Amino acid sequence: MLYSYYDKKPKIADSVFVADYVTITGDVEIDEYSSIWFNTVIRGDVAPTKIGKKVNIQDNSILHQSPNNPLILEDEVTVGHGVILHSCKIRKKALIGMGSIILDNAEIGEGAFIGAGSLVPQGKVIPPNTLAFGRPAKVVRELNKHDISELNRISREYAEKGQYYKNSTPVE
Repeated sequence: MLYSYYDKKPKIADSVFVADYVTITGDVEIDEYSSIWFNTVIRGDVAPTKIGKKVNIQDNSILHQSPNNPLILEDEVTVGHGVILHSCKIRKKALIGMGSIILDNAEIGEGAFIGAGSLVPQGKVIPPNTLAFGRPAKVVRELNKHDISELNRISREYAEKGQYYKNSTPVE
């Protein structure tokens, strides 16, 4: 379901796949070939949310903000199942693992990998091309070629999968 919030209305590119039971409200922009998966909630009723190209936000994720503090996801970001993102910045090609929570003013560097179940506290900066996990998340190492290849594969496959679903007919 799409809802306006006062004079703000979601702006979603035509190529975006939005699954059933997704709720998107207010000041939300979603760019080309992104995919928003089942039961996700993206509320733009406090501050803007900007989602780049080929971003995938997987099932049961929640995206929201604090006043005057936007949520920004750059291109080719992967957001795993059941993630909470709140007024943070996720730089391009980063992956946020399942069940993770990223809080206000945290920044996840380009190509960084946040391990499943992690908590990135307010204001924490995770450097580019690193693996971080834990509660609170700590950088444990630089990513290797295999890690980077996996991040790229996941992003590519979700972009393709989103287009497949967008262009298919649901079973009745």
